[in-house]
Amino acid sequence: MIKLAKYLKPFMATLILSIVLLFGQAMADLNLPSYMSDIVNTGIQQSGIENAVPEAISENGYTLMTTFMTDQEKSVVAKNYTLVSAGDQKYVKEYPLVKTENIYVRNAEGPNSTDELNAIFGEAAGTFINVSKELAAKSGGKAAPAKATDMSDVNFDELYSMIPTFQKLPPEIIDSARAKAEQMDPAMQKQTGVGFVKLLYNELGVDIGSLQNAYILKTGLIMLLIALGGAAATVGVGYLSARIAAGVAKKIRRDIFEKVESFSNNEFDKFSTSSLITRTTNDVTQVQTLLIMGIRIMCYAPILGIGGIIMVLKENSSMTWIIGVAVFLLLLLIGVIFSIAMPKFKLIQKLIDRLNLVSRENLSGLMVVRAFGTQKFEENRFDAANTDLTQTNLFINRVMVFMMPAMMLIMNFITLLIVWVGSKQIADSAMQVGDMMAFIQYAMQIIMSFLMISMMFIMVPRASVSAGRIAEVLNTEPSILDPKDPKPFNNSNRGLVEFRNVSFRYENAEEDVLHNISFTAKPGETTAIIGSTGAGKSTLINLIPRFYDATAGEIFVNGVNVKEVTQHDLHDQIGYVPQKGVLLSGTIASNLRYGKRDATDEDVQKAAEIAQAQEFISKQEEGYDKAISEGGTNVSGGQKQRLSIARALVKKPPIYIFDDSFSALDYKTDVALRRALKEQTGDSTVLIVAQRVSTIMTAEQIIVINDGEVVGIGTHEELLRDCPTYYEIASSQLSKEELQ
Repeated sequence: MIKLAKYLKPFMATLILSIVLLFGQAMADLNLPSYMSDIVNTGIQQSGIENAVPEAISENGYTLMTTFMTDQEKSVVAKNYTLVSAGDQKYVKEYPLVKTENIYVRNAEGPNSTDELNAIFGEAAGTFINVSKELAAKSGGKAAPAKATDMSDVNFDELYSMIPTFQKLPPEIIDSARAKAEQMDPAMQKQTGVGFVKLLYNELGVDIGSLQNAYILKTGLIMLLIALGGAAATVGVGYLSARIAAGVAKKIRRDIFEKVESFSNNEFDKFSTSSLITRTTNDVTQVQTLLIMGIRIMCYAPILGIGGIIMVLKENSSMTWIIGVAVFLLLLLIGVIFSIAMPKFKLIQKLIDRLNLVSRENLSGLMVVRAFGTQKFEENRFDAANTDLTQTNLFINRVMVFMMPAMMLIMNFITLLIVWVGSKQIADSAMQVGDMMAFIQYAMQIIMSFLMISMMFIMVPRASVSAGRIAEVLNTEPSILDPKDPKPFNNSNRGLVEFRNVSFRYENAEEDVLHNISFTAKPGETTAIIGSTGAGKSTLINLIPRFYDATAGEIFVNGVNVKEVTQHDLHDQIGYVPQKGVLLSGTIASNLRYGKRDATDEDVQKAAEIAQAQEFISKQEEGYDKAISEGGTNVSGGQKQRLSIARALVKKPPIYIFDDSFSALDYKTDVALRRALKEQTGDSTVLIVAQRVSTIMTAEQIIVINDGEVVGIGTHEELLRDCPTYYEIASSQLSKEELQ
């Protein structure tokens, strides 16, 4: 995958924006459990009272609370509260008790923060609880001003009547109770203080229900806004990741196509057509899918996991060992599963190549398959390739299917463990219910982050193999390259083709297939090449347009070595008609204009007439607009050859190469075509590779190839007289009368 990282550079800004949105999504997901905890702890358990610091307190309540404070704490509290006399109309609506009694109201701009006061009031409330417990223990439960930690059953009259008793308690009792309160968790200190504040608010006549509803609605609204923000971030990330992945896939496909376009026949010998198709389609799709999921998961999962651990430590560090157990079990599970499945991932793409190859061969050779009655054999061959791929996929899926129930088992086990440990801590007043619920959600988020990462492990190996296959194509340097300083063609020698001591050997072959070939093809003449099957005729002709490069010797076109000009300039000089006529999907007109897009209708029709294609074109209802299907399967072999010849004629190049391009034509059409061709290409150089002697008898120069060597050059008459190989070929095709 690293080899393809360069394709992400144009999308870096979008990628960074995606990661920013992922952080936003993760922050939203991580904050929701915290707010949920606040609703349970503060909104429900504490009736919406957020702090242990009362906004107002009765005079008796103030005296009681300060009784359990140090002198320094009393001084701090005194600076933050003001005594309001009974009957003050300003506070009657909010604190009805002020009608009849004096109360203390917290100053709006007190010198101390809420956090500082929380600690003072929380510690004082804890000290009161501990003193109450000690008094209850000494009196056998008779002197118990607070029988429960939440002080839910306190009677104010009894409580306030004991203030003188509390004030006369020995300092060591108060100090001991304060020491125990100081050891309490700050959150539990605060909750104890909040319980006391709730009682004080009830005494003041405050509407606790309205306070609770307001807090829950406010916190719920915040949660809703956070959830909507997280949803928007999720949608944004999905959109941006899809754009990035589609853009990268587009550029990769384009580069693969451009690279394949630059390949010579040497490179096509290394990569099969089916493999190149798979690499351009399925392999690129694997990379695209990985990018879509990777941006959304591989970046999000670590943020969620690390953030979850941070939030867990923030909420309650006493149960973090449970997260450690969960992570260990997850890593163990993932390690075992992927050690089994990983080898199979690497086979998938090769098996797809094989299936693609079998399918393509069967479809392209369907007529041959039917002619030889081998449908059952092909079905078995396809079934074998299909079965191999299916079984490998099933094996991987069976292994991966085991992961989900195992993950769920771990998640449920961790949930039970948290509830078991958390309930004991709640019973010991070391944790609140909301904190335990938040801890469960954070634990689930951490586990889910590992689950998401494990899902990526399913995709990464296969995409990595695909990326390697893509990089293999992209990193393949064509063996035939343009020169750094190309030369222009010499127009004075336009159409001249010259071979000088040319030899050629296929890559990794042990010996040459062409040996020391020299000849010259001149403008205005037809040079024919003939020989037995496998003699090297097509190989020889393919050296001119540099489909292969000669391994020894030199080839000149227009007086310039073909290796010293660009391939584009070289191909501009040549009208090439391959041995197998190839038509592209489109219309007859678009195929004929393929080599010259700006050709006029007159040029197209003239070329079709010369190629003897006008007759069958005119019979078509659509004429030149007749659609040509993929590969030209809706026209006959002879029609395909004639259209291929017409396509080369439309280009009007100085050099024509016909690589056995008349083999599918009947004798009458062959003669008519060659006669018209001679008239059209009078000033051009024509090179014809042929199997039939009748096709080349009138050529000004005939080159006879045998086992890769030139064994004769001359006219038809000269070769009959001087070249036994040519005479043998001619005598096998012509009657004695035609030979004379």
